[in-house]
Amino acid sequence: MNTNSKKLAGKVAVVTGASKGIGAAIANALGAEGAAVVVNYSSSKAEGEKVAKEIATLGSKAVAVQANLSQPEEVESLFAQAKKALGRVDILVNNAGIYEFSPLEKVTAEHFHKQFNLNVLGLLLASQAAAKQFGAGGSIINLSSVVSTLAVPEAAVYSGTKGAVDAITRSLAAELGPRRIRVNAIRPGMVETEGFRSAGIAESEMRKQVEAQTPLGRIGQPRDIAGAAVFLASDDSAWITGETFVISGGYR
Repeated sequence: MNTNSKKLAGKVAVVTGASKGIGAAIANALGAEGAAVVVNYSSSKAEGEKVAKEIATLGSKAVAVQANLSQPEEVESLFAQAKKALGRVDILVNNAGIYEFSPLEKVTAEHFHKQFNLNVLGLLLASQAAAKQFGAGGSIINLSSVVSTLAVPEAAVYSGTKGAVDAITRSLAAELGPRRIRVNAIRPGMVETEGFRSAGIAESEMRKQVEAQTPLGRIGQPRDIAGAAVFLASDDSAWITGETFVISGGYR
């Protein structure tokens, strides 16, 4: 396939939390459409480099860069390395995040800040750094969750972070629109990832209940989310900003 015919040829993308799961699927999908990709990982260098190598086999440039997005100095380092390696940034996918459920009586300041510092502050810091490098426009894609609008017991803090992501998406879209920077969000339903399996949800009653209430009859796979990210990163969505795409198999 001629690389010039690919939707993201000549573009540079930073995908945070891209060493596995949804982030890895998005990074690969962007690379398949011709984007050079910075694969950000927090702790697993081997997994980050594995994803970068997978993208390279698709014919696109890729580098794996370690950074904890909750630390401002590490965010700065990530984007400095991105610029040094690939010249600039055109696309940012804010995927890095964590979830920890807890009943109200066990919520602590540590539990709160661990999630908000990465899921919300990290997203803002990465968006700030990316916006400085965007040339004639750019695309920011934030990963939200259906929990931002669903009443999920024992998920007040995590749900709060994703509600914040939704609000930030709309606010930044209005703020950055005059600079031709589009800001949109993807709100996935239940998706089968490594974290999903290690948390024991894969064989749980919760999964069965969600699938029973999902019109398309199954939970999602990372690839189900990746296609939407490619669309929002490309010129196919050139007149779309401030929107949240719900990708949940119809689950509400």
